[in-house]
Amino acid sequence: MSEPKDVTGTTRLAAAVRDMWGELSASERVVAQYLAGAPPENLLFASAQELGAASGTSNATVVRALQRLGYSGLPALKRELAAGFTSATAPEERLKQRIARVGHDLDEIKDRVFDEATERLDQCRRLLETDVLKQAVQTLADAREVVAYGVGASELAARHLVLKLRRAGRRARFVGATGFTMADELLGLGRGDAVVILHPGRRLREFTVLTDRARAVGAGVVLVTDVPTGPLATHADVVISAPHTPTGITAESLAGIVVVDTLVLALASLDESRAVEASHQLTVLRGQLLDRAEPRPRKN
Repeated sequence: MSEPKDVTGTTRLAAAVRDMWGELSASERVVAQYLAGAPPENLLFASAQELGAASGTSNATVVRALQRLGYSGLPALKRELAAGFTSATAPEERLKQRIARVGHDLDEIKDRVFDEATERLDQCRRLLETDVLKQAVQTLADAREVVAYGVGASELAARHLVLKLRRAGRRARFVGATGFTMADELLGLGRGDAVVILHPGRRLREFTVLTDRARAVGAGVVLVTDVPTGPLATHADVVISAPHTPTGITAESLAGIVVVDTLVLALASLDESRAVEASHQLTVLRGQLLDRAEPRPRKN
């Protein structure tokens, strides 16, 4: 029997614990039982270390238990739990709850932000397989021009990609238009180009139009997304998972930017002379743009 379409993160977790109970070790059962019984908002703002302490186990056991239950990591569980929380709670109320959970202690605030960032990047690292990375880098290396598309919070990562590609000696341009104005941007897309879509997980028609256009003209598509198994992934040549923030505590584009840095460094390693020459030319141009201070008169 298939799962109902309205299944929530909480019911999905409970079902996973029930179905996998016989496959869990004793310590993993302790974690699973704690997770299934804890209020979702408590899990949403907790780190793996805190969950390990609360369940009397360890952060490593928490991660193993989650993977046994079918999650790629704690951020994946949080993302499912956050879906219902986000849709049912107004943004200002979510902000109040974040502040209430974190409190006003500066060390606590620092730990919350760095813990979530670490969890997201660790999961992103685990999910990025070498073969996938190699295929994505080769797609960019073969491209006549790279078009990076990002809207909203994803715009930052898309612009970052274009900046770093140009500094590595590659042709690249940013596209962030929506609606009718996007049509003009798509006219220049052609065979041999590559499109990198920084996808925030929201279903916008622009993403479908962009991938369809890329297919029509013979351009490659690299999708960097929070939903690697979503409908858009079926239209991409390469799909890279970049977990987004489940709580809003860290920047949505954090994982995407780290993925971009990985792609560009790997790309530069394929053609070191091009990257070095571009860096040299950049330095020369910067030097020409610096203000030349007037020589100070000597004192008698």
